[in-house]
Amino acid sequence: MASANFRTWRNVTIVLALLLGMFVAWRAAGGYAPSRNEFAVQGIVVDSQVDPINWPTLAATGVDFAYIAATDGVKPRDSRFAANMAGAADAGVRYGALHRFDLCRLASDQATSFITTVPRSETALPAAVEFHFSESCAARPDRALVLSEVATFLGQVEAHLGKPAILKLSQEFEEHYRLTTAIDRNVWLEKTWLLPDYAARPWVMWTANLSRRVEGVDETVEWAVVRE
Repeated sequence: MASANFRTWRNVTIVLALLLGMFVAWRAAGGYAPSRNEFAVQGIVVDSQVDPINWPTLAATGVDFAYIAATDGVKPRDSRFAANMAGAADAGVRYGALHRFDLCRLASDQATSFITTVPRSETALPAAVEFHFSESCAARPDRALVLSEVATFLGQVEAHLGKPAILKLSQEFEEHYRLTTAIDRNVWLEKTWLLPDYAARPWVMWTANLSRRVEGVDETVEWAVVRE
C-alpha cells in the first residue's frame, strides 16, 4: 500500500512539475522579443479584434511601428482602421496598412476594397499583403493563376499608394506557392523564437512572436522586427 501511495504521489508531482513548466514557458513566450542590439526597430501588428489601444503607452514602451489591419479579402472594411491610423500618427508611431489576401475572391475586387479604405500617404510605411491559408477559403487554385491574381492586386494597390508593397508570407503558403521565386518584393516571414528561412530571398521583416503581451493593449499582438 505504501509503495502504491508513493507511486501515486510521485506521478502527481511529475504532472504538477510539467504543468508548471508549461505555464512558465507560456509566460516566457508571451514576453519574448528579440534583442534590440540585433534588431533596433521593432513593432506590432494590430488586428481588428484588438481594442481598445493606448497608442501613447505603446510608443512609450518601445513600439516603433504598427501595421494596422485595413482590409480582409472583400469583407467590410475594418471600422477601427481610420481611428488606429490617427492614433498611431498622433503618438509618433510609424504605421502601415495590412491587407489579408483571400484566394476565394477576385484580386481586382480586393484591390478596390483596399484602395477605397486606405488613403495615399507619403509618410505611411509600405502596405503589407498577408498570405495565409484560412478555414473560410478551402480553394487552392493552381500556382499560375495565383501569381497572376497577386500581380493584379499589387499593380492596382501600388499604383494607388505610389510605393511597392511587402509580402507577408506564412510558411505553409510560401512552401505551396513559392511566391518569392516569382514576385520581386520585400519579404516578411513568421516564426516564433527562431529565425525563418523558408523564402527564396532574404527577409526584411520577421514576426518573432505571434502572441506577445505588451502594455497598451489588452489582447496579445504579433511582434515584428526589421532587418537593417
